[in-house]
Amino acid sequence: MHYHLIGICGTAMASLAGMLQARGHKVTGSDQNVYPPMSTQLEELGIEILTGYKAENADVGADCTIVGNAISRGNPELEEILNRKYLYRSQAEIVKEEFIRGRRSLVVAGTHGKTTTTSIATWVAEVGGLNPSFLVGGIVQNFGQSFRVTDSNHFVIEGDEYDTAYFDKKPKFMHYLPEIAIVNNIEFDHADIYRDLHEIKFQFSRLMNLVPGNGRLICGIDSPVVREVLEEMHGRIHTTVETFGTSDDAKWQARYIDFSGDKTRFTVFKDGHNWGEFETHLIGEFNVKNCLAVIIAADAWGISKEQIQEAFNTFKSVKRRMEVRGIEKGVTVIDDFAHHPTAVEETLKALQQKYHDKRLIAVFEPRSWSSRLAVFQEPYSKAFTYADYVIIAGVYNTSKASELGKVLDVDELVKDIELQGKPAFSFPDADAIVEHLKPIMKENDVVAVMSNGGFGGIHDKLLDVLKD
Repeated sequence: MHYHLIGICGTAMASLAGMLQARGHKVTGSDQNVYPPMSTQLEELGIEILTGYKAENADVGADCTIVGNAISRGNPELEEILNRKYLYRSQAEIVKEEFIRGRRSLVVAGTHGKTTTTSIATWVAEVGGLNPSFLVGGIVQNFGQSFRVTDSNHFVIEGDEYDTAYFDKKPKFMHYLPEIAIVNNIEFDHADIYRDLHEIKFQFSRLMNLVPGNGRLICGIDSPVVREVLEEMHGRIHTTVETFGTSDDAKWQARYIDFSGDKTRFTVFKDGHNWGEFETHLIGEFNVKNCLAVIIAADAWGISKEQIQEAFNTFKSVKRRMEVRGIEKGVTVIDDFAHHPTAVEETLKALQQKYHDKRLIAVFEPRSWSSRLAVFQEPYSKAFTYADYVIIAGVYNTSKASELGKVLDVDELVKDIELQGKPAFSFPDADAIVEHLKPIMKENDVVAVMSNGGFGGIHDKLLDVLKD
């Protein structure tokens, strides 16, 4: 078949494009926001990208058009598809029917840590000999891509709670037929589609209700909201529930966590008994929990402790997750996808633990829908506690964000951070930030850039001025 993807440069859409091509289908796509790493991946695959959304793109001759969840009514290309009554589907529908149905599916969900946890799980399954197909919302560096299609019976996928398409308002994870579901944590997010935490809790309860009796539901109960959902569903979950975390009442616990060496070490206890000792190159307590969730899933799929540890030893992490983009003149430039206040705080906390003897400069761009809105104004003021120096970029596309409600007040945020006794500044864009940092960056600085978008190529610009 010939599939055409509207919004092909979204992380999930670009990956689906590659998967369909691997299955022998012809693939084309269109987008107006074309930037790495997904644009690079598509170029390497030789997939044609039409720049911009135009009615004439409907003439590409596709058998089925896949409509990305960022595409809404009024998009000229979508409108032409509807006018012509062409066949169209969502990304999640195609993934379910082409790649998951009939296979053993591990779905990784939660407000934070999905991409990293899915990537760890994929590599553990690979080292464990399962040869899994996978779909992850980022580049898994062990594979150099965000997807793979094999003839294996095992499929590992990141379960996004964001809605599926303009015509399907269920979360994408409702399509993924989990045999095993990991729910790392639940917090309020996606203020553009969810009114409150109650709505998000309801969607996660629906995911939990999908797991079959012969499957596993793996829940991180260090998250208070996950606990609430489990309690509210008491008696209505018809599968084995495995709780995990650092909490005393978790069935699977991470204890004796040690960040002091080159690796993070921790001991896993199951039902109060020592189950095994593990170590990982990843930093931060949240990554210990990510690893713990994967250990439980791997055990359910028959992967040995030795294979799990071998996978941890050789895991190369994920692009844009505390990724060191370069070191110039003794300054380390890091790229991270963090955008929710909790993710920002946990990222900075982990970096502060790793680089405790260095100055940590946090550069944050409010770019996701929720981060652009005032709903997180107060949590953001506390999220930069572990940074020594803070820069907040201007809110991305303010006019569009204001259609949904009150926009984040960057100036107020800067003042709140300054009250904590640390330098804080706001600049409108990447170029202004680079210009500000150019004369003040010095040896032993760590610059942590956090954004879920391209951020004007700021990482390379910082490295370039350091070289000069």
